Amino acid sequence: MSGELRFDRLTGQWVNISAHRQSRPNLPSTGCPFCVGGLEAPEPYDTLAFVNRWPAFVPGDPVDLGALEAAGVDLGAAVGASEVILYSPVHDASLASLGWQQVRKVVDLWAQRSEELLARPEVEYALVFESRGAEVGATIHHPHGQIYAFGFTPPAALVEAERTRHDGGCVVCAEVERERGDGDRVLWDGDGVVAWVPYASAHPYGVNIVAADHLGRLGDLDDAARDGLARALTAVLSGYENLWADDPNRSEIFPYLMWFHQEPSTRTGDYHLHVHLAPPQRAPGVSRFIAAGEVGSDRATLAIELVAGAADRGKGRLALRGIGFGDDGGREEG
Repeated sequence: MSGELRFDRLTGQWVNISAHRQSRPNLPSTGCPFCVGGLEAPEPYDTLAFVNRWPAFVPGDPVDLGALEAAGVDLGAAVGASEVILYSPVHDASLASLGWQQVRKVVDLWAQRSEELLARPEVEYALVFESRGAEVGATIHHPHGQIYAFGFTPPAALVEAERTRHDGGCVVCAEVERERGDGDRVLWDGDGVVAWVPYASAHPYGVNIVAADHLGRLGDLDDAARDGLARALTAVLSGYENLWADDPNRSEIFPYLMWFHQEPSTRTGDYHLHVHLAPPQRAPGVSRFIAAGEVGSDRATLAIELVAGAADRGKGRLALRGIGFGDDGGREEG
């Protein structure tokens, strides 16, 4: 089973059509395939990576999309790889609840799989991501994420590198300096990692988690920085879990989208490793729907103000600050 890439002549973008993924399981009530003894995990494990049975991309010969477009060809093979990453054998756990030491093991597996996938001749980009919660389409609640290995660099990552080339300096490094200097939006700053609520976030309670140094990939992080990333992820995601903890309207599982932008297989120095977190709710149990005016204009309109200002330090400087992040930078153990 494999998908196909179709060229949209209006936008100049390649769209992945993977119709076979319609048959993947949807929230099975019994027999979790990711639990030990299940279909995908017959043997005990701590963390685990395996090939997705319903892949968006599959191994194959390299495909030059630029050459296809130049030749007027609007169909190409969806070449690459699709892998599932299991964070833990504990079915009702999450990245937030595992403890930073277990999350560090997940970071190591993300880095290992990214480097091995990027070494394949048909792979140009490795996108680590997680879709958590039924509200964002997660079909199995067992703690897991995925990696898509693309034969090209996806536009969302490419545009950030193009901004760096346009500005003549890394835009992510510039944001780290700016956010540290301002301070009001910073949730975490330590262990080689900085996290903040973006000034112009397109998502309610969106957060960026960034390597403080200019490093391209997960595989470039040393032991200390990997610890720092694990700690920061645990702190921020724990904050999400507690955001509306006492509200009866809250979702049973706090939903979010998470993705990593890292350097492609070709080292150019234009990419700076960072994480995007994008919860889809604007209030307890209330979805932030993307309206036609936003899709049609390709411009977000966010109806929520995230930055409370330093005067609200007692409640938390930010909407997230009052739910588990201390004013010392948010470092938490466990």
